[in-house]
Amino acid sequence: MEPFPFGGLPSLVRVDRGKEFLCKTVTQALGNFAVPVYDLPPYSPHLKGTIEQLNDAVEEMLLVSLPGYTRRARPAGSRKGEGSTPLLSFAAFVEVLLDWVRWWNTQHHPAGLGGEITPQQAWEADPTPIEDVPAQHLAYFALEDDGRTRKISTSGVTWRRRAYIAPWMVGHVGTRVRVRHLPHDDVQIEVFDAADPGRHLGTAYLADQATEEQRKALTAARDAAARARRADLKAAERLRRTRYSAATTPAAPRRNAALTAQEAASELDDARAHDLAARALPDLVPPREPPPTWARPRRPTTADTTPYEAAGPEAQHRHATGAGDPAARESEDG
Repeated sequence: MEPFPFGGLPSLVRVDRGKEFLCKTVTQALGNFAVPVYDLPPYSPHLKGTIEQLNDAVEEMLLVSLPGYTRRARPAGSRKGEGSTPLLSFAAFVEVLLDWVRWWNTQHHPAGLGGEITPQQAWEADPTPIEDVPAQHLAYFALEDDGRTRKISTSGVTWRRRAYIAPWMVGHVGTRVRVRHLPHDDVQIEVFDAADPGRHLGTAYLADQATEEQRKALTAARDAAARARRADLKAAERLRRTRYSAATTPAAPRRNAALTAQEAASELDDARAHDLAARALPDLVPPREPPPTWARPRRPTTADTTPYEAAGPEAQHRHATGAGDPAARESEDG
């Protein structure tokens, strides 16, 4: 027997004030199936008591027994993590959680159901008609669409200045498509035909993804940079707090903290050492003398100059203005 036979469209959906439920993606996705969404007032968990009781049951019956549960009381004098069982991997945790869900639905007899039947038996005995949705209509359920039309190129589909590829794109170069994606998820995208938006062409994945080692190294580098910035901010905040002595007569302010000239010079040298713009000046390292075998440019001599250049500035001026030229004088006199 299938342990998870539940499905169908709900008659309505109640959501709390969480931003992930109040976003337009959820409203639009359920609106496509004509399912109304009701926003519950704040601080009213009793209006969705079934969900709250199920969450409590998961914590009290499963999570409390797993290693690494943080709300468990530790013996006096024990250290955090001392003598604890190794934590489960993510895959192992998902498997344990699914086993518990299967047990809850098929074997557990909740008190809310009278303690006599399981949730699956109660579901099968309920005469309420179920309206199922075709699988092809769920291909774009809860997916966002930016409304742009793109083309499949030899590099795949470009989205957010990244290339996404898939084997099914072979032979579809030039096809105009639309892209839909899950909110806050850029690992993969869903590609649809632009001429028929309901036609799902396939899934495309980010090309040239970073390896796990690169991700770990990048995370470590970002954490180190963040720690350095926090330390610099704390140090700057300590230096910024300047206290002055109290005064009862008009006078120039006097600092309480004394500072020697050597201390100030040392701190300024450290600040200049971290100034990359100052360290990048080209005159910090003077150029070396060229080897003697290199041909150097020869300075021009008098023999290299033209008659016009050798005539001097006064002769050049007379030549430019026409002064001293008989033909020019005749034209002026005439």
